[in-house]
Amino acid sequence: MDAKKSIEALQFFVTGLTEGALVHKMQGQIFKSQGFEKLGKKYVDHFTEEMEWVEKFVERILDLGGEIKFDGAKSRELISNPIEYIKADLDIQKAGVDLLYKCMETLTNDPTTYDIMKAYLADEEEDLYWSQGALEMIECIGAQNWLFTQI
Repeated sequence: MDAKKSIEALQFFVTGLTEGALVHKMQGQIFKSQGFEKLGKKYVDHFTEEMEWVEKFVERILDLGGEIKFDGAKSRELISNPIEYIKADLDIQKAGVDLLYKCMETLTNDPTTYDIMKAYLADEEEDLYWSQGALEMIECIGAQNWLFTQI
């Protein structure tokens, strides 16, 4: 097992996921303030879920004898239009899932980290499918009707 490789992969996701979680929290608050309670709650709850993954990744880094770092968050634009945000988030999710698949290939010699990342990948795919489904529903019933379901 190459603990250094596992720590680097986990650390990369700790930083990126923390950044994404914070954005989801703020987006959720924006949507709630617009009256879209369900959508707002979805993203606020998503923040909590993502931070639980960060916690698992941090615990694994520490188990491997690694040092935790936070490289800081990049500036990201917040989007007030819920549908435009879902589209932008879907692009990020697609890239993230692709990256996770590539990362999994490097972790085959560390079954514990591999299993953690495999579970995280399944969770991320579920999020991706939700966004795709929401956009398909918007296409089918129209933006206003879909937004009404998010009140």
